[in-house]
Amino acid sequence: MSSNDKYSTPLSSRYASEEMSHIFSVRNRFSTWRKLWLTLAKAEKSLGLDIITDEAIAQMEKHLIITDEELEASKKQEAIVRHDVMAHVHVFGETCPAAAGIIHLGATSCYVTDNADLIFLRDAYDILIPKLVNVIDRLSKFALTYKDLPVLGWTHFQPAQLTTVGKRATLWIQELLWDLRNMVRARDDIGLRGAKGTTGTQASFLSLFHGNHDKVEALDQKIIELLGFEHAYPVTGQTYSRKIDIDVLAPLVSVGATAHKFATDIRLLANLKEVEEPFEKSQIGSSAMAYKRNPMRCERVCSLARHLSGLFNDAVQTASVQWFERTLDDSAIRRISLPSAFLTVDILLSTMLNISSGLVVYPKVIERRILSELPFMATENVIMAMVEKGESRQECHEQIRVLSHQSSANVKLQGGENDLIERIKKTSYFKPIWDELDVLLDPSTFIGRAPEQTEKFINNDVKKALAPFAKYINDETVQLSV
Repeated sequence: MSSNDKYSTPLSSRYASEEMSHIFSVRNRFSTWRKLWLTLAKAEKSLGLDIITDEAIAQMEKHLIITDEELEASKKQEAIVRHDVMAHVHVFGETCPAAAGIIHLGATSCYVTDNADLIFLRDAYDILIPKLVNVIDRLSKFALTYKDLPVLGWTHFQPAQLTTVGKRATLWIQELLWDLRNMVRARDDIGLRGAKGTTGTQASFLSLFHGNHDKVEALDQKIIELLGFEHAYPVTGQTYSRKIDIDVLAPLVSVGATAHKFATDIRLLANLKEVEEPFEKSQIGSSAMAYKRNPMRCERVCSLARHLSGLFNDAVQTASVQWFERTLDDSAIRRISLPSAFLTVDILLSTMLNISSGLVVYPKVIERRILSELPFMATENVIMAMVEKGESRQECHEQIRVLSHQSSANVKLQGGENDLIERIKKTSYFKPIWDELDVLLDPSTFIGRAPEQTEKFINNDVKKALAPFAKYINDETVQLSV
């Protein structure tokens, strides 16, 4: 059967990066098992187990990357023994005959399955964090570029006071900074299960070292060091606690929420024709409507972010129903949810990186919308200017109220423009400030400290947060899959 005749997840076949797909690939999983068996053998040999020979170590080192033929042989063996780990022990032993008798010595299946998963989770975070850093960096440059450009603010998606295009971007960036903090924390908290034995008591290793507790502890420490981790979990059952999966997935799901909000804002702005995601020269927006410029990148982000949020419940439910030292009802769901979560965030960040690198701003459209709403916002300024000329605030308020309602009716009932200022200019009562109206309506006087807030936030908070990751920041163009 051709691969085209079988379902494959679009996460890996269509969207995710090659490096993230590789981490959760079949070859990497079983090659990592071999690395773990080699690490165990080296650690045991260094602590005095003479039955592990140099030849055994050499053969294992030579065959760490599992071949296609060995993968096929493992499938056939598993069909016989109905146990994936033992199938691979058997095939690895056939490939490395000098090591056949000592592969997996003292270990339980979770020595390879759980430790491998923890390695994958750590390595996957090492792919995501640099991508997030670059999203933040590019949005920060965007924010600084447009920190002074006034734009109509929205609350309840109703016209509100003005802000700036750059200030609005800082709202996205701040949430991404929190995501970065949470992701780094989760990544650094990941430890190894280590060599803990069948129920976590290390009984098999204590027997192997003839009751020498110090050597058992030294074995665990050597494995930690050889695999490049800072620590192992001090106690485990047969598995590492599935609560760790909650801690690992929580920051990913939170990134999804940030991504969804960011992409939704861009989609709404695209409808307003104020800001758009990149649109390639030959890109087609609709098969029927040739003029369409659909925000497909942001729609992809929203779609996948919804999928991501559901995966968190998998981790929560799985952790809550584990019995005593372990059950196996965690296995199948974790094979799906853990890779899916990392693949999904990988896609979200790659897409956001593409979007943030090419956001298109339309200042004239933004200005036109401001001018359609600004007269109403400027009424307080008009009233204060008239009071300074000696007029009664109450009388001025009533004059403005009447003209505002007339202008509103012209907009809503007649489909006309907001002509409040023209009405003010034609009302003799306001003659004392006619010459000041242009100044009173200058959009830059309605944005408060938005430019200053933006500049301070980027130069202080963002700069400080990204400083440890400076080596990852680049200007590479991000090409998306179809």
